[in-house]
Amino acid sequence: MVLPAIFKPRKNSEAESKKNSKDRKPSSRLPSSRSPSKSPTKSAKESDLRHQQRKSASRSNSKSTLNTDTHPLNLPPDEREKRRSAMSALSDPPTPMEVDRDEDTSSAASTPPPAAPNTYPDANGASDDLDMERTTSPIPPPHRFMPTTSPPPKPTLDPEACKVLGNKYFKNKDYVKAIAEYTKALSVEAESVTYLSNRAAAFMSANRFNEALTDLKKAREIEPRNTKALHRLSRVYVSLGQPSEAVEVLNQISTFQPVTASERAAAATMQAHVDQAEDGIQRGTTGSMVIHALDQAERGLGAGVEKPRKWQLMRGEAYLKMGNVNSLGDAQGVAMSLLRKNSKDPEALVLRGRALYAQGENDKALQHFREALNCDPDYKDGVKYLKLVQKLERMKEEGNKAYKTGKYRQAVEMYGQALEIDPSNKGINSKLHQNRALASIKTTNPPSPTATGPSPSTPATSRPAKPAPAPSVNPVPGTMPCANTKPSTNPTRRNRASKGTSTTPNWS
Repeated sequence: MVLPAIFKPRKNSEAESKKNSKDRKPSSRLPSSRSPSKSPTKSAKESDLRHQQRKSASRSNSKSTLNTDTHPLNLPPDEREKRRSAMSALSDPPTPMEVDRDEDTSSAASTPPPAAPNTYPDANGASDDLDMERTTSPIPPPHRFMPTTSPPPKPTLDPEACKVLGNKYFKNKDYVKAIAEYTKALSVEAESVTYLSNRAAAFMSANRFNEALTDLKKAREIEPRNTKALHRLSRVYVSLGQPSEAVEVLNQISTFQPVTASERAAAATMQAHVDQAEDGIQRGTTGSMVIHALDQAERGLGAGVEKPRKWQLMRGEAYLKMGNVNSLGDAQGVAMSLLRKNSKDPEALVLRGRALYAQGENDKALQHFREALNCDPDYKDGVKYLKLVQKLERMKEEGNKAYKTGKYRQAVEMYGQALEIDPSNKGINSKLHQNRALASIKTTNPPSPTATGPSPSTPATSRPAKPAPAPSVNPVPGTMPCANTKPSTNPTRRNRASKGTSTTPNWS
């Protein structure tokens, strides 16, 4: 370690130490003038004493000759005081006289004054020797850049061990624990197709087909040519009642691997039954055939899987085609089951409205059709059946009004036009046929003014005409009103009267 120059003694320190030693020597010696004549023994003692004093003086002189590298704290107190006074005298240069100057002194103030010879810098400053050492000392090598990113931590779970344990639970039919182990493995390797496919198999065995579908779709995106995952995806589609999607997956497999007939059997059979049901509804075949095809297709659904909405709507349509009282009730039941899940389902609302219309409850049917159009204004079936029922109601009301006013021919014409609106509605058409027949009877043999009162088309003169009976809003089919009191001369009408046929129209 090299000490700064501030601690180096001045060059004349040796001279001063010698001078001080010379000044101290006479004081140690005893003057001979003061000593009287001594004896030989006494003189010998004095010579020994002087010899010892010389030795001590030489030691003091050697001690006074200090090394220049001696630290100031190791110096004697008087020597430290001398050095401190000398340094303070040199560090305070004489202050020059202050002179007014016009020029800018900023540059002069910023430049330090030249150092005086044999001066020492402040303790906090850097000396010339230190600067020299800094320039001559070698520059240390730069530090190497240490990467801040640490290696990824090792996973705490072993996914393969979780998979093995999950396979063990799967073989023991403990599907809940198997699913838990496969989930742990996926928490470490989320993109593993093997773990996704295995968990999907456990979901399928636990009848959780929607969750299995999610895993298998993801596996298909990661590895589109994984045969095992694709076959499981096809089976899931069949279990959920989506045979067309299952067939599409099997066709994808066939592009790189042959697919056997047994592997296609489930999807193909279900698709055939669904196609048969759709064709039966479009071609207008009997509803029982459609119901049978849907029953066969539903046998391929997974345990606990709800019937697809499309199939339920086709079943309700088939019940409407059957048209009997029980089937109309079943159609309403199908519609209500759909409306419990979604009260704003326009197709279910129209289905229930059609069932009410077939049962003769036109006001409620119109209400359901309007509500369906509020949910979906562009729903074509809602618009179609709303206009149909409104037109039918208008024509029927015009026929009833014409009959009440005695315009029987006009009533027959109105009832005939109403029959052409919806030939498939057997219930309301049977009532329209009955009303038209009664109006036709009135036109062929109108009542005599003298016997039964004036004609409805002529004003009453002798007595008021007998008021027509009030129409029933929803008459029960098969009711038999009273027959005419006047016997008819027409044998056909006489036979009808004997059988109890009414001449009063059935206002429905």
